[in-house]
Amino acid sequence: MPHKRRGSPGGAQNLVKFAVTTRHITGSAGGSVKRPTIADIARRAGVSKVAVSYALNDRPGVSEARRNTIKAIAREIGWQPNSAARALNGAQACVIGLAVCRPARILGMEPFFMELISGIETELSAHSYALLLQVVHSQEQELQVYRRWWGEGRVDGVILVDLHFDDPRVPGVEELHLPAVVVGHPSQTASLAPIWSDDSAAMRETVEYLAALGHRRIARVAGLPQLVHTVLRDQAFAATCDELGLTGHTIVHTDYTGEQGAHATRRLVSAANRPTAIVYDNDIMAVAGLSVAQEMQLEVPTDLSLVAWDDSPLSQVVRPALTALSRDIPRYGAQAAQSLLALIAGEHVTGVQAETAKLTPRGSTGVPKEQSASRP
Repeated sequence: MPHKRRGSPGGAQNLVKFAVTTRHITGSAGGSVKRPTIADIARRAGVSKVAVSYALNDRPGVSEARRNTIKAIAREIGWQPNSAARALNGAQACVIGLAVCRPARILGMEPFFMELISGIETELSAHSYALLLQVVHSQEQELQVYRRWWGEGRVDGVILVDLHFDDPRVPGVEELHLPAVVVGHPSQTASLAPIWSDDSAAMRETVEYLAALGHRRIARVAGLPQLVHTVLRDQAFAATCDELGLTGHTIVHTDYTGEQGAHATRRLVSAANRPTAIVYDNDIMAVAGLSVAQEMQLEVPTDLSLVAWDDSPLSQVVRPALTALSRDIPRYGAQAAQSLLALIAGEHVTGVQAETAKLTPRGSTGVPKEQSASRP
């Protein structure tokens, strides 16, 4: 059976979806009379329109006393369901929601998100679904957006990204009974279906590759420190360096922008005992790092080797081309959409482990100068 919204009992009298529009009808004297709306009820009750929608649709989210008050006000002002609203409770919106807590300027420059969204959209379009995208400024605002979308019947499900440890969005979405898939490690998704790749394995492969080339001092320019995948990569990086006896390893956290990538690179290569290799969490920062190296007259790869995560086309148009951790990000997005559509259709979805990123060596990595000088 398709996924049902919680608090939607059967019966024709309970199957009407309520719209939040203002309409006018003709009064008995032939004049135009404003039809009472959900906004009118909300003003009278001193609550939000979402709370009114929850109450009138018998959904959880408001107290019983407030629900009764809202319904009494609706009867008092002569409110009637909008006939233009979706006729049946549970009728699908054929829309999937994606709220992203990143500044819009960063989101627009981030190849990962652009490719992820393209994969999601391609899969949704094949099933006559649309994608509703909103940029938010906090997890609290993101949860408010989900409550509004779900309360107003605007989406059939959502995709969560940028998973945190003890992420409040996970229990928040569970409480709403809103179908959701999480792009993130299953250790932090509770009952929500995850899609993830093994970032730890990819990081281990990268460090081992650089160590085999002869690098002993490796740095990592990471993303946001509160994200689960950042922490997992940090842990794998540090553990692998320790296992291989690479005591000179360093981690610097950033916001994924080219500006911070450049700043981190300049700081690292200006140190007395600078790294001979740097691994970046995205290719925007790696390209910025390449520019800094060239500006400081460091030869890549003999003076400094660079590795980028995700391998967008940007990695291949610079010179030297960037060694990168390659994965099919549009497919990753498509798999997330497939899982969510299956969940909405009532199928049992346990999660998907996507393909692990594979190291693709190119011109930005090589034997460090100090190592090549010591070889016969």
